[in-house]
Amino acid sequence: MKFTKEEKSWILYDWANSAYSLVIVTALLPIYFKVVASNSGISEANSTAFWGYASSIGTLIVSLSAPILGTIADYKGLKKKLFNVFAICGMIMTLGLAFVPNHSWVALLLVYIVSHVGFSGANVFYDGFLVDVTTDERNDKVSSYGYGFGYIGSALLFIVVMLLQVFGAEPLGAEFVTKLSFVLTALWWCLFSIPFFKKVHQVHGIERDSTPVRTSLKRIGETLRDIRKYRHIMFFLIAYFFYIDGVDTIFTMATAFGIDMGITSTTLIIILLVVNIVAFPFTILYSYFAKKFGTKPMILVAIGVYIVICILAMFMSKPAHFWLLGILVGTSQGGIQALSRSYFARIIPKDRSNEFFGFYNIFGKFSAVLGPIIFGVMTQITGKSQYGIASLIVLFLVGGIMFYQVPELKPEGEK
Repeated sequence: MKFTKEEKSWILYDWANSAYSLVIVTALLPIYFKVVASNSGISEANSTAFWGYASSIGTLIVSLSAPILGTIADYKGLKKKLFNVFAICGMIMTLGLAFVPNHSWVALLLVYIVSHVGFSGANVFYDGFLVDVTTDERNDKVSSYGYGFGYIGSALLFIVVMLLQVFGAEPLGAEFVTKLSFVLTALWWCLFSIPFFKKVHQVHGIERDSTPVRTSLKRIGETLRDIRKYRHIMFFLIAYFFYIDGVDTIFTMATAFGIDMGITSTTLIIILLVVNIVAFPFTILYSYFAKKFGTKPMILVAIGVYIVICILAMFMSKPAHFWLLGILVGTSQGGIQALSRSYFARIIPKDRSNEFFGFYNIFGKFSAVLGPIIFGVMTQITGKSQYGIASLIVLFLVGGIMFYQVPELKPEGEK
C-alpha cells in the first residue's frame, strides 16, 4: 500500500517530535538539570522534587486545556493554526534550553515547562489530524507507521547524542556537548516537520462563528450532558485509562526496576535503544494483523502480552530476565498505542475529532497516576520491585474487560 503525500507527511512528524520525548524528557535534560541545580546549592532530594513538579505542571496545563483547545480546533481553518503555534513554540523553547545560563536552574525549569506544553499541545492536534490525512480503512496502518517511525527517528538521534556525550565531552566540554544536543534536537524536530507544515491540512470541521471560545465551552457541556449518545466512546476511554496506565507505568518504572536488579546505567541505555528498534517492526506487524483480524482483537492481544509480562516479572532474578522483559515490551508497546489511536479515530465524529481527542489526551495523561502508586505500594510491602510490576496486572485485566465491551470494528477493507 502506497502512502499519499499527506499520510507520509503526517507519519514523518512522529519521526520529528519523538526525539524530544526520548532525548530531552527521558535521557538528557533530567541529568543536566540535576547538575545545574547541584551547582546552585540545591540538594539532591529537592532537585528531584522540583523536576517532578515541573513535569507535572507541564502535563497538567495541557491535560486540562486539551478539550477546550481541541474543541476550538474543530472549527474550519483553526486546527492547523493552533498546531503551528504549539509546535513552533516547542521547537523554539527546546532550542532555548541551550541558551539558559548554567547557574539558573529556575530559568531552565521554566523553559522546559513551556517546551513541554508546546510538544504535548501540538500532539493533541497531531492526533486529531489522523482523520484528515487518511480514511477509516487505512488509519490503522498510518497510525502504526507513525509510531513505528517515531521509535526509529528518536533512536537515531539518541545514538548521535550518546556518541557526542562519549567522544565529545572531554575535548569540547560536557556542558557544551549537552547544549549542542539540545540544539540538534530542536533542529531535528523542525527539519522533519516541514512536510507536515506544507502538506497536511484540515479536511473535517465545523463552520466558525463569532464567539468560538464561548461556543466551544458550550459544546463541551453539551457533550458531557449527552454522554449517553457516546457510551461506546466512554467505554473505550475508561478501558484506555486503565490499560495505557499499565503500559506507561512499566516503561517509566523500567529504569528503577533495572537498577534494583543490578543492571548498570550503560546497559539500561542499550536496552532502551533495543526496545525502540524492536518496537518499529512489531508496530507495523500489529497494523498488518489488524487489517487481517480486526483492530479490537489485536488490542486485546497486546493487553494479553502485557499480562504475560506482569506474570513473568514475578520470576525475574537475573539481568538476562530484564532483557526478556524489555524485548517483550518492545513487541507490543507501539502496537497498543498506535491501534488505540486509530481505533478511537474511527469511533468519534470526524468533524469533532479534536474535541474528542482532547478527552483522549486527558485520559491518557491522568492515567499516569494510578499505576506508579500501585507499583510503589506493592514494592514497599513486599520489598521486591518484581512484585510491583506484577501488581500492574490488575490494570490490564480491568482495561481488557472494559475494552471487550466496546463495539467491534470490522477488519480494514471489509464492508
